[in-house]
Amino acid sequence: MVDATPEATTSPGLTEVEAHGVERIPDADRTAGPLDLFRLAFGGANTFATCVLGAFPILFGLSFWQGLAATVLGLVAGALLLAPMSVFGPANGTNNAVSSSAHLGVHGRVVGSFLSLLTAIAFFSISVWSSGDALIGAAHRLAGLPESDVSYGVAYAVFAGLVLTVCVYGFRFMLFVNKIAVLAASALFVLGVFAFAGDFDPGYTGAFASTSTPMFWPSFIGSALIVLSNPVSFGAFLGDWSRYIPAATPRGRVMGAAFLSQIATLLPFVFGLATASVIAAKAEKYLDPAAPNYVGGLLAISPGWYFLPLCLIALIGGMATGTTALYGTGLDFSSVFPRFGRVQATVFIGSLSIAFIFVGRFALNLAQSISTFATLIITCTAPWMVVMALGYVTRRGWYDAEALQVFNRRQRGGRYWFTHGWNWRGLTAWLVSACLALLFTNLPGQFVGPLGTLAGGTDISLPVGLVLAAVVYLALLFAFPEPRAVYGPDGPRLVRASEAEVPPITGTVPAKTPTGAA
Repeated sequence: MVDATPEATTSPGLTEVEAHGVERIPDADRTAGPLDLFRLAFGGANTFATCVLGAFPILFGLSFWQGLAATVLGLVAGALLLAPMSVFGPANGTNNAVSSSAHLGVHGRVVGSFLSLLTAIAFFSISVWSSGDALIGAAHRLAGLPESDVSYGVAYAVFAGLVLTVCVYGFRFMLFVNKIAVLAASALFVLGVFAFAGDFDPGYTGAFASTSTPMFWPSFIGSALIVLSNPVSFGAFLGDWSRYIPAATPRGRVMGAAFLSQIATLLPFVFGLATASVIAAKAEKYLDPAAPNYVGGLLAISPGWYFLPLCLIALIGGMATGTTALYGTGLDFSSVFPRFGRVQATVFIGSLSIAFIFVGRFALNLAQSISTFATLIITCTAPWMVVMALGYVTRRGWYDAEALQVFNRRQRGGRYWFTHGWNWRGLTAWLVSACLALLFTNLPGQFVGPLGTLAGGTDISLPVGLVLAAVVYLALLFAFPEPRAVYGPDGPRLVRASEAEVPPITGTVPAKTPTGAA
């Protein structure tokens, strides 16, 4: 455990702009609990975008029950992988990218920052697109609003502006929004049971007569991996929220909250799965694999009275996803470029993301490319999560809070300096496993790696990356032990340590400036 921070401050109010960047959160301000982490992680996934992911098993030809089995498998596996990423925030009072300094080095932690940055931009874009399309589509059916570029542009701009405003205010305001979003979106999804109960047939058979039918297993595993990618997408920035949880909180409760937050997303996943099976039976043209349009199909089969609830789901759920993604983006950007405050970084990256959304939607038609981009980012993020989790185990959860902040303070040295600020053990394990995983990626019609066809058309990129990261990282820790000083008073667990000395921290700590200052 790290020592408590002596500084104490008054907890900010709901409408007060958050002052903290990636420095260690003072103990007096760490007033959140595991339930708050659950609300944020569940709220960020209890959205329309998750419903779209839930439709993929039907799109791949699975029956409803086969799709449900693939969904549960992927969701449980992803939640188990995500849960350990929640413990770094309470332990260190900072985000996961900064905590990764302990395993990748003072400079190597930028890997986590950029993975988080790219993931957040991708999912923010997907959230704005899917929610904006649903809003305009439902408004067209409900009130005759023209489905024009102008209508879509206004919807995207207003929606993205609201998300950016919430993120500027920071954690407390975002938590307030998600408290409302979790209950409201869940109630609206449950209301959907009554909207589609008459058309839903759990006996929907799909395209595979049995599990021995060719391409069944590639489709089943592919569906499970798509579902698994949703929890993994939270891995890089889960610490953005858990850092407000007191250090003394039992780690089991924190991991339990993160795990259950993803299991709870069975609600939007099953909503997407069930409604996709209805679309496949009643409006099959919307699930054409060449140009799938789940949102259009959902609007086509919805009763008129459910259009307004659909609009609310798109608005509320999209706000939850957008805020959790963009908040992490601004925070990580400010950690890579310490001269930027959190507010400055959030506004800058938010503005770039909004411009990216408009260019992608109206100029380049990048919807499919962004989906591919997000999948490839997750393929690279999963091995990084394995290195972090195994690093936590071998360090017995002990970290030096001051040494973690060396990069942000523009200093040198400390326990995590390793080789000129780089820990080649963790970096090598991540780079080798991520690169090989990319070679095994198989996204038909989008991206197929050079080794993507070796498993009979099945995408095994994530399993390859996960297993290889664990094996390579532990092997390197055994063969090239890290200095004993990084393990704290109780020494290492499972691995050996060397007697190499660590350099002292040198350099002047820059004066703190207000978060929103220039």
